[in-house]
Amino acid sequence: MPSTQLAVFDLDGTLIDSRRDLADSANEMLATYHAHPLGENRIASMVGSGAPTLVKRVMTAAGVAAPVDEALPRFLAAYDRRLTHHTRPYEGIPILLQELRSHHTPMALLTNKPLEQTVRILDAFGLSEFFQRVVGGDGPWPRKPAPDGIQFLMREAGADPGKTVLIGDSTIDLQTARNAGVRICLARYGFGFADVPEADLRGDESLVDTPAEISGVLHGRR
Repeated sequence: MPSTQLAVFDLDGTLIDSRRDLADSANEMLATYHAHPLGENRIASMVGSGAPTLVKRVMTAAGVAAPVDEALPRFLAAYDRRLTHHTRPYEGIPILLQELRSHHTPMALLTNKPLEQTVRILDAFGLSEFFQRVVGGDGPWPRKPAPDGIQFLMREAGADPGKTVLIGDSTIDLQTARNAGVRICLARYGFGFADVPEADLRGDESLVDTPAEISGVLHGRR
């Protein structure tokens, strides 16, 4: 039976594991300031609110006082060269998306990553075909956790909040879902989940440990 749920996916930490490419790019940027590199997991914990915020957090953590506007292009150039060096879809993601499409589940993507880089990553792994709409962090809407992007996606799909699920891995995704009044499915396998405060969980969230479990959330089996 076709699902009536609109599935809105996050990208980093939900569909793809991009930790190493993001960390290597941030450390290349730091090296231009002769700063010591930061650990991969530490940088990964700073991801989720868009590149300017990531750069600001990395610079602060490394003790670099240069302006973010100066450092941001250095990071973006480094990341642009590395986009899919080590980044890969999480195991089970392509199969999940194929299954959802076979159930006629409408899918969209909402990320704070710039749209052009997002599309290149999706294209590289054959994932673009699954999403009716893709909203990046440099579009006309405020970045997550503002609800504007997901509200646009709901309007385009003709879905209301009660029939929409945001699938993400971070506190930013949790806040976005609550701001938009939609259900949240949090991927505990994603690198952003480690920084979700336990106190922020109310018990009405769907929590999954593998991509395969997402289908059950969307089809009412969980």
